[in-house]
Amino acid sequence: MEIKTNKNKLIEQAVLGEISHPSIPKGREWRINPAGRPVALPGVGGITYNCKVGELATGRQADHVEPGVSLKTDKTSANNALNILACIGNEATVVSGDAKGKRGVVTGKHGGIEHVLIDFAQSTLDKLVIGDKIQIRACGLGLELNDFPSISVTNSSASLIESICTVVPNNKLQVPVILSVPAELMGSGIGHSHVFSGDYDIQFSDQKVVEQLGLDQLRLGDLIAIKDQHHAYGRSYKKGAVSIGVVVHTSCTQSGHGPGITSLLSCDTKALELLKDDKANIAEILGIGTARLPENDGSKQ
Repeated sequence: MEIKTNKNKLIEQAVLGEISHPSIPKGREWRINPAGRPVALPGVGGITYNCKVGELATGRQADHVEPGVSLKTDKTSANNALNILACIGNEATVVSGDAKGKRGVVTGKHGGIEHVLIDFAQSTLDKLVIGDKIQIRACGLGLELNDFPSISVTNSSASLIESICTVVPNNKLQVPVILSVPAELMGSGIGHSHVFSGDYDIQFSDQKVVEQLGLDQLRLGDLIAIKDQHHAYGRSYKKGAVSIGVVVHTSCTQSGHGPGITSLLSCDTKALELLKDDKANIAEILGIGTARLPENDGSKQ
């Protein structure tokens, strides 16, 4: 059955950001892992050439590393708008520098540092430089599911929701996920007042639990379910609720942290039905990252 939305009522606006420089605050060169060991590793920001959507989010010498390109602007209100208006699946176009005209796709948002993450072809990454400007055709904020008012939608383009969701005969919305995460593992970012931007982390401090649940095999771009978490009005515990998100950055060393999840769908009724699917990853769904065809370099047609 066709999923019905209010997409014809959505506003599409241009938002602009610059490729950020990698950021390591003075005095925070070390991060202390849960075992008490100090670790210094590459982290947020910049252009990351060898970390793509579709690849493992774990097992790297990395701390909150963002795949592809990290985007922000120095003006606080403009950066807030960039992070809230941009949605996963939106088209992004390079508008300055040697890669001008090349196109990419929004893949996630990272809170705290307030970055929007963009996937580009490798040939485009090689031409980009820090400071290049990228404009996004932002559309998705305000998206609603006409037949499922109890399900909130955030951070997603209408095309992504239409690609991943199926209305099944029992009048539920079926969504494919790689796996489910129990609420008690959710860490940094919980309690935030809204989920229109940013992410929050799966805590990776208990490696036995991580391995038991298969979390050590999570990939960037994986769709996952979070049990007993409601994201309609911030991130909070609610028994019986379920939220769907996408893995947006790599794992990390600090206590309370791990792979970051940007929220897509949330429901505190029985309207969402989960379907385990090993291919539930936005790289496959959007044809980007590891699933990008070699000839698809993002050129304007």
